[in-house]
Amino acid sequence: MNRKVSVAPMMDCTDRHERFFLRLISKNTLLYSEMVVSEAIHRGDKKKLLEFNINEKPIALQIGGSSPTLLAEATKVGEDFGYDEINLNLGCPSKKVEKNKFGACLMKEPNLVADCLSKMQSVTKLPVTIKTRIGYDDTEDYENLHRFISTLKSTGVKTFIIHARKAILGKFTPKQNLNIPPLKYDFVYRLKKDFPNEEIIINGGITTTDQMKDHLDKVDGVMIGRAAYHTPYLLADIERDIFNNENVPSRQDVIEQLLPYVREEIKKGTRLNQIMRHTLGLFHGQTGSSFWKRYLSENMCVRDADVKKIDHIMDKIKYNNVDTSVSQSA
Repeated sequence: MNRKVSVAPMMDCTDRHERFFLRLISKNTLLYSEMVVSEAIHRGDKKKLLEFNINEKPIALQIGGSSPTLLAEATKVGEDFGYDEINLNLGCPSKKVEKNKFGACLMKEPNLVADCLSKMQSVTKLPVTIKTRIGYDDTEDYENLHRFISTLKSTGVKTFIIHARKAILGKFTPKQNLNIPPLKYDFVYRLKKDFPNEEIIINGGITTTDQMKDHLDKVDGVMIGRAAYHTPYLLADIERDIFNNENVPSRQDVIEQLLPYVREEIKKGTRLNQIMRHTLGLFHGQTGSSFWKRYLSENMCVRDADVKKIDHIMDKIKYNNVDTSVSQSA
């Protein structure tokens, strides 16, 4: 599986509709689910939580938790649903997550994490990977990170996705944790030197293909987050610049391919806004992008959006001279 570029798991963002939409733009980028809690998989509606469209593949399932038994169960269920990878969340810094003992606070308990990873790997043939931070609170020295990764490596895990910021637990909001702690890419580069046989993937603050190329000279892969959500056509640049694929769809092609999916989903009871909200940034930097955002916000991103408006969306784009070309995204 190609992990050269992936789109990060993001709560309230990378749901199945967003992933279907992104896959229309990029065939090669690995996509991740939102984090799903292992206990929710144990107790809840597994189909509702985990089902996805086959066209989204390759796709990784990210799970959160700290019970080896529940995580192993969730891993097996994820495999049965057809995911290509299972990822354990060791990086989420929210208070709610810490209270329930998963996410970044687990960096304090490497032996427990190792137990979880061993149990997860024992029930699946899929790769089990981790996503973590470089540290937490006042613990931000490279030696501690090195020890943490060494402990997890001993379980057989081969792929480590590292958000190059520490997490401030309890004090900062998740949004603040995405911006305030400084990025320390050199920590991730050092990990690759010290663990040359492991797959080291860098995450945090990466927004252009030039930055990606620079990182890919030093590590095995790049994970992007908010840039992919707010400017999704960046994935077309990634296809061209990173995967050398010139056969990328125009923005108009993307919308035209999305419409049959929208109609099918509406028949199943999905609301129009649940899908179209993900497309707000498609025309970012293009002529007419403000019209697109306004039209969506007023007509398709409201709770009771009129599904008939979807039939006229291409006419609206053409009539308002929205630039749908395949030129490099801004």
